[in-house]
This record gives sequence, structure tokens and C-alpha cells, in this order.
Amino acid sequence: MGISVKKITDPEFKTYGRIITGYQIDELLQEMEKTPLPEDVIYVPSVPEMEALSVCKEMEKNLWGQMPVQVGYCNGHNKKLNAVEYHRNSEINVAVTDLVLILGRQQDIAEDGTYDTSLMEAFLVPAGSVIEVYGTTLHYAPCHTEDKGFRCVVILPMGTNQDMETIEEKNSEDRLLFARNKWLIGHEAGGLPEGAFIGLKGENLTIE
Repeated sequence: MGISVKKITDPEFKTYGRIITGYQIDELLQEMEKTPLPEDVIYVPSVPEMEALSVCKEMEKNLWGQMPVQVGYCNGHNKKLNAVEYHRNSEINVAVTDLVLILGRQQDIAEDGTYDTSLMEAFLVPAGSVIEVYGTTLHYAPCHTEDKGFRCVVILPMGTNQDMETIEEKNSEDRLLFARNKWLIGHEAGGLPEGAFIGLKGENLTIE
């Protein structure tokens, strides 16, 4: 059974993020047309050519308060949740195509690190939209709405989602730390790499 899809203009979205206006993104959309669109999902954290664009420099200065960021992309074909992740900060997404994000709240993660997927909501992000996904919002790869797949720009603090050094666990949350600035909870049906914490309870949500 698929999850119903709301709009980012609906009041429910305010729990998870906000719509950002004021940026001219044509150059960024054009650059994204050069990126691959595989049958599965590809994520590239940092693309220097995109980071050099004037609009990305503007976003770094304004949206990120002049902290260094990386500009990358997540493209492909996907219809399932598979996992949730969160960071210690917001994430900026630019929808190059229509896409759907399945979102939840970090506050609803149980003390043992598990999370019930029935608490999540799905939102259509129309092509050309720029949104902020709050740091306390659980999210993962977008879902496509058309057979041609999806393309999404992902802007995060420099180093996020990249390889991390091994840590000594201090508390239960440390089990979720999967990469730099990336805490991950996977679903048993999500096909995740070995070492991922499997803690999603309930259905592996699907977008029809």
C-alpha cells in the first residue's frame, strides 16, 4: 500500500522544512542536465563545477551564514523509503524534476534507535522548487514521479556524507553514525550496506 502524497504548500510541511525564494537557479538547473540519471540511485556529495556557480556562492553566503558547503546531487529511479537519515544541520534541496520526499521527525526516534515508519508523511516537491529540510527531519533518497526518474541538487556542510573514521561508541545514538554528519536507520528490506543500523519498524513505505 502506498503512502498518500501532500504538497509542500500544505501546512503539514512546516514541521519538516520550508520553501526558499529569491534565488535565480537557471544556471544550476542547466548544470544538472549534465549529470547521470541511472536506473537505480546515485549520490555525489560534491561537484566543483556546481560549487563554482554564482547562485551556489550566494546560497553559501546567505543560507549557510558564510560556512563552507558542498553542492552535489542525488539522481535516479526510486519508489521506496529504504532508510532514514538526519544531520546536525539543515539540508538544501533543489528539485530539477518533480520528486517526492518521505519525511519524519528525529524527535520520534525511540531510545533504542528504532523508528516507526507509520509516522512519516510524503510531499511532492515540484520541479524548480528550492526547499530547506530541517536538521531534525528524517529523510532519504527522493522518489520519482515519472518513468524518466528524478534529479535533485543536495547542498550540505562540507564533508557531510563522506567517509568517516571509526569511533568508540559513547551512547546508543553512536550506532546510527554511518558517515560524516550522517546518522542512518535502515529498513530490513532496504538493501543497505553491511554495517548500517537496521531499526525501521513497519512498512518500507512506497510511492505509487
